[in-house]
Amino acid sequence: MEIDKIRNLSDDELKNEEAKAAEQLFRIRFAKSLGKQEGIGKIRSLKLDIARFKTIAKERNLATAKAGKE
Repeated sequence: MEIDKIRNLSDDELKNEEAKAAEQLFRIRFAKSLGKQEGIGKIRSLKLDIARFKTIAKERNLATAKAGKE
């Protein structure tokens, strides 16, 4: 998912998308451990998406904390 699309998501949508990506990643890793090779190429993109979701969430938390101090 592109960073611009992620930034336009609400906080709840951001959490939902992160949970979906984490669930997908888990399922692909589980299938990989069983010997299936389907979807292995998607692991990297899912990990990057999860990192992007977490980064945006952290940025928002820091922005609200900074606004609260001022």
